[in-house]
Amino acid sequence: MPDNLDASAIPRNSMPETETGLHLDVHFPLYQFESVKVDKEGNVLTKISGRAQYYREDLGQGIYLDLVYIPGGTYLQGSPATEVKTSWSEGREEPQHVITLPSFWLGKYAVTQAQWQAVMGKNPARFTNPEKPVEQVSWNDCQTFCQKLSAQTGKPYHLPSEAQWEYACRAQSLTPFYFGETLTTDFANYDGSQLYFNEAPGSYRRETTEVGRFPPNQFGLYDMHANVWEWCEDQWHDNYEDSFFLDGRAWKNPDPKVKTGYVIRGGSWHSHPIYCRSANRFHFAADFTISYLGLRLMCPIADLSQFLE
Repeated sequence: MPDNLDASAIPRNSMPETETGLHLDVHFPLYQFESVKVDKEGNVLTKISGRAQYYREDLGQGIYLDLVYIPGGTYLQGSPATEVKTSWSEGREEPQHVITLPSFWLGKYAVTQAQWQAVMGKNPARFTNPEKPVEQVSWNDCQTFCQKLSAQTGKPYHLPSEAQWEYACRAQSLTPFYFGETLTTDFANYDGSQLYFNEAPGSYRRETTEVGRFPPNQFGLYDMHANVWEWCEDQWHDNYEDSFFLDGRAWKNPDPKVKTGYVIRGGSWHSHPIYCRSANRFHFAADFTISYLGLRLMCPIADLSQFLE
């Protein structure tokens, strides 16, 4: 990949940002939302109205899972050298490289405790509330959840690859956060006593919040920054040198004997905002659980119309 890669030369998805997914079957319902863009002080520069299409999965007992259509496209994965990051992150988000992805479906929200309970018959969360994201689930637990849900619905549910996750999080943005140059606790649930840029100090809620409480990004996805870290399908690799697929597939170590842990993305209620950036990546062992670690579901079938009643 050339050192002088120009982000402005990367093609953006041709679909208008406020009309994502509207080229699909007209039978998919639409929902309306409002996103925001902020400056380096966290002040709102503009409010953006959008619409997106979704598919609703019935989990039984009045519990539903909404998946948002994410149109395929091309983007720059990783962060530029100029982006403010921790010394630990240096090199782990580089080199930036072009990824081209087909369309897919992604959870509108992180999986909630009610949804986990409906599939698994139990709720492992510390901060119990059916509308809060499930946490204290390991990568192994998430695989079991996906397998059970796939068997129940006849559709292939997975964790997203980290390339899919970052593409969906960015929603065509090039800034550290999909909201802009910084983050505030008006728009995400993280440790607001810590600052990223020139924003004012905010709240530190010390627990998860209900999904959908804050504005979404321009794909109509909620809480991609903070609240809970989200497991990805990929095994951990230290950087993007010769270790990624340009079509966005999940990376697996070619040596099955090597146990490197699995990628997590997004930051959490417990995180400094610098760890909530779109490009930030970390990892845990497959059996690790903690109260700030959850998941979001992906379905790779571009056209789910065959499952509509």
